[in-house]
Amino acid sequence: MWLWEEQGGLLGPFSFLLLLLLLVTRSPFNACLFTGSLYLLLRLFSFEPVPSRRALQVLKPRDRVSAIAHRGGSHDAPENTLAAIRQAAKNGATGVELDIEFTSDGIPVLMHDNTVDRTTDGTGRLCDLTFEQIRKLNPAANHRLRNDFPDEKIPTLREAVAECLNYNLTIFFDVKGHANMATDALKKIYLEFPQLYNNSIVCSFLPEVIYKMRQTDQNVITALTHRPWSLSHTGDGKPRYDTFWKQSMFVVMDILLDWSMHNILWYLCGISAFLIQKDFVSPFYLFKKNILGSLGGAAVWRLPLAQGAILETRDRIPRRASGAWSLLLPLPMSLPLSFSLCDYHK
Repeated sequence: MWLWEEQGGLLGPFSFLLLLLLLVTRSPFNACLFTGSLYLLLRLFSFEPVPSRRALQVLKPRDRVSAIAHRGGSHDAPENTLAAIRQAAKNGATGVELDIEFTSDGIPVLMHDNTVDRTTDGTGRLCDLTFEQIRKLNPAANHRLRNDFPDEKIPTLREAVAECLNYNLTIFFDVKGHANMATDALKKIYLEFPQLYNNSIVCSFLPEVIYKMRQTDQNVITALTHRPWSLSHTGDGKPRYDTFWKQSMFVVMDILLDWSMHNILWYLCGISAFLIQKDFVSPFYLFKKNILGSLGGAAVWRLPLAQGAILETRDRIPRRASGAWSLLLPLPMSLPLSFSLCDYHK
């Protein structure tokens, strides 16, 4: 049943791979041998996702549209701070996204960049600074409301988790890298705060991070995050490389990564959610993923080859929202995919 799931499972991707190998090798035996071996390896080393009922508690808390505060809610307070978490809760967020980085002495803290230059009054790479040094920095130094937060500090991961749980906020742990360090730190956090198993999700752009997390603790809800063309282009669409051959090589790698993300890696990691940058959610994207239909204003759609959630996170959590649409997408392995669109009042 794993290959022949209701909406196709791995049948489509592996059929495509088999046909491609037949064209390249012109040998049915070799093509079937390679495809079959790859399928067996995938079955052997893949993880089952957590039960869908538990995943729903995170993806659709309180049975309503999710409002996730990006970087803790960086519009109304300095990003990735305890003040931002409190403000997000006050503004009605159901959850917060927290970026995890590490100091030179291995302390997990909240920081989006690998340097402290953009958000604080300090300079330098985070990996070159001790926790004692970064604790002296002001994370509100470059924020538009800096005068309202004179005593704010860069929080540890533990401090941030405790604050989120105090306000009953769902936590999206965004892991930038450091797979081994991050999984070790998160394992300790989950042991200390077992309620996180039903109130948080670990997500990353890097499949190795998610795979390592599932190896460490298969009860943790996880998600793969994806921005198309991320290897070859920056966030504003500019090419990353000046030389034609190098740029072209990374474009090809982006195509392979995109195909793998949507067809293979989510099975391998056993994720409960697939998060894609909101700028790439479009009618064409939904059509390409074979959306089957919609029901009135509530819009219940089906997505055959994805597993999890497309969630829009915002730096600013509005106090009022109208024209809200909640999309629930059943998936091959019965894991819901939820996506919210709101016409926000200024």
